Amino acid sequence: MNKPLISVSNVTKIYKINQRVNGLPGQIANLLFPKYVDIKAVDQISFDINEGEVVGFIGPNGAGKSTTIKMLSGILFPSSGEIHVAGYVPYKQRQKYVSHIGVVFGQKSQLSWDLPVIDSFELLKHIYKIPNDLYKDNLTLFSNLLDMESFINQPVRQLSLGQRMRSDIAAALLHSPKLVFFDEPTIGLDVVAKERIREFIHHINKEQGVTMIFTSHDMQDIEKICHQLIIIDHGQKIFDGDISGFKNQFGAQRKLIVEFEQECEISDIKGVTIENMENHKKEFCFHGEDVQMKSLISSLINSYEVKDLTICEPEIETLVRQIYERGGHI
Repeated sequence: MNKPLISVSNVTKIYKINQRVNGLPGQIANLLFPKYVDIKAVDQISFDINEGEVVGFIGPNGAGKSTTIKMLSGILFPSSGEIHVAGYVPYKQRQKYVSHIGVVFGQKSQLSWDLPVIDSFELLKHIYKIPNDLYKDNLTLFSNLLDMESFINQPVRQLSLGQRMRSDIAAALLHSPKLVFFDEPTIGLDVVAKERIREFIHHINKEQGVTMIFTSHDMQDIEKICHQLIIIDHGQKIFDGDISGFKNQFGAQRKLIVEFEQECEISDIKGVTIENMENHKKEFCFHGEDVQMKSLISSLINSYEVKDLTICEPEIETLVRQIYERGGHI
């Protein structure tokens, strides 16, 4: 079995927060005898990510996502536990480590605001000491895939949000990192711009094997891009597995829409709720653990004249929202 690219073992991060008292006497007391309380942002998290995986790392606000990503990128150190990424301990070997990672922030650009995009790329070439051949190959590939030719010579401040995001993603990948962190990469973008970025990410992951970690509130990003899903809440991991496994495990409520050749009465089916729809269609709702989809379909086809049927898969956004509403208990 291959060694994982990222290994996080029993990691905890505790912040010491000054417990302030209001009023002048309280302020004086704070200066002379400060009191601190421990806030556990991340609590005994463990997970592995293999090379080439695309992982959605999600959770409600305040769940510990940002703290975990900052520890993975080497910005913060854990209070306890161990982190190893690509053979490095990020917070101990940050100077060497950063040359192997890339970061994309949806709300903050790493490009120089007043410089043309190409000048920012040239600057990054020197910062990362990217060999000429690799730089030229990546620049040509990214420019074609992200359709940047029309604006690559424009100052960043003149770009649309979609153009800037494409430029930022190209900038993060110019030095061919092993690992890229994406923080809300499609926030505020229209449908066309989102799809272009998703297609680019698929291509780079497939052709170059780049490992990618996404934090996003856009569940379509997670569902369309990611292979693996990690959910955390209140600093603890509450799910770690593939997207289909998540749906199978937590999308217990299933739905089947059947169009019949003609209007017909359906006999009661144990465990199934039947709703009439227009145009000889009926909706069958049931719990996946009580009724097997395959058996239900077979029974309907054998007993009635079925014209068409549609299996409605549970939407990941709905399932995740339900988990959040239950306070992270799954």
